[in-house]
Amino acid sequence: MKLRSAITVSLVPEASGGPFVFWSGLADACCTASRLGFDAIEIFPPNADALDLVELRRLLCEFRLGVAAIGSGGGWVIHRWTLTHANPAIRVAAREFIRGIIDLAASLGAPAILGSMQGKAEGDISRDQALRWLGEALEDLGEHAGKLGQVFLYEPLNRYETNLLNRLGQTAEWLGTLRTSNIRILADLFHMNIEESDSALAIRQIGSMLGHLHFADSNRQAIGFGQTDAEKIYAELDRVGYSGFLSAEILPLPNSLAAAEQTIDAFKNLTSPRPDA
Repeated sequence: MKLRSAITVSLVPEASGGPFVFWSGLADACCTASRLGFDAIEIFPPNADALDLVELRRLLCEFRLGVAAIGSGGGWVIHRWTLTHANPAIRVAAREFIRGIIDLAASLGAPAILGSMQGKAEGDISRDQALRWLGEALEDLGEHAGKLGQVFLYEPLNRYETNLLNRLGQTAEWLGTLRTSNIRILADLFHMNIEESDSALAIRQIGSMLGHLHFADSNRQAIGFGQTDAEKIYAELDRVGYSGFLSAEILPLPNSLAAAEQTIDAFKNLTSPRPDA
């Protein structure tokens, strides 16, 4: 099993205080990530047009990094757009915003993530109605990503952020009702700590549906700063044959550098060959 390490960088000032490690621009993030030994960065941009692709590709080449994924949450943080909003014009705007992120990510050889822009059922919108709108959007966006050679990542969030889909098995079952087969699940260990009775078992239940993993401890800090049994999670990832990224979408605590250093140390400790292997 060949796992790869990634670390997050936010380019969205409005997301200040959120779970991203680097906040001082792509050059700083790439330089530090490379020096510490990460394989890739995961980018949280304000929109699809915010990146200077020429400069980003130069940085990736210089520092020998890849792009693990690109988040679409800027559409929620900045505009409060979701795919399940009561206003149809906002649902359209949200879908087109995400489509642009998919295009951007694919141009960098990476998948796009749907997290906070999934929205929730609220007001006069029932959960069934919200899920119908979400399903329609995923059918469209999943197929669009597939035409560009990428999967589309759907992230179940905890109950305090959405009332739609919170657990991995529940999500896999619901995704199985869609026509598109191009959606994969992003498993976030922080959200799973809240919602799953056994996070390792939840990973086993979805198996090949796992497309990306947010490498976060129970308190949303770096692995090793909380209560998560990382060894147990790693064993289950091995069991299901996962070979993607462990990407640290975590709070920059006690500071960005310390969080990054702890993350890469935890990654190396988990993935280094065992003496009895």
